[in-house]
Amino acid sequence: MNKHTKLAIFIAPFLLLGGYIASDYYLEYRANQDKVIQLVPDGHCDVINEKCVFSAGDLLVNVFDKNGITGVNSTYPIDSAVLFIVDSKDQYQTYHLAMANSPYYWQQPTDLRERIPEKGEKQRLRMIVTIKGGKYISEFYSQTVQ
Repeated sequence: MNKHTKLAIFIAPFLLLGGYIASDYYLEYRANQDKVIQLVPDGHCDVINEKCVFSAGDLLVNVFDKNGITGVNSTYPIDSAVLFIVDSKDQYQTYHLAMANSPYYWQQPTDLRERIPEKGEKQRLRMIVTIKGGKYISEFYSQTVQ
């Protein structure tokens, strides 16, 4: 073996380790960049009966209302969550949800239950969930179908 081969065999593990560390930093940097991603509802959305799930890749977000307290929970820790209740004239009421027990669960008292009083009526909602700098957005209709 000549000296160049010995040097290459000696340096290769350090280059491998350095490349692994550098790629990890790069991926973490890209994950924290601001981005907007659409949340897609998985089927019919019924917030009142707790049957409203959204997905974006491996992220799942559930929106529900229990006794006038509207909540959002997620498979990843949430940094902030905002819910908008939109009326027929495009006027909206904003609700900044607060963290409940853990960063996976957010809630706030709302008047959503009063706005969907009868079976079959629709209510337009918008949601923005922020996770690690990414904004996950959705506009959807909630309809009670019992």
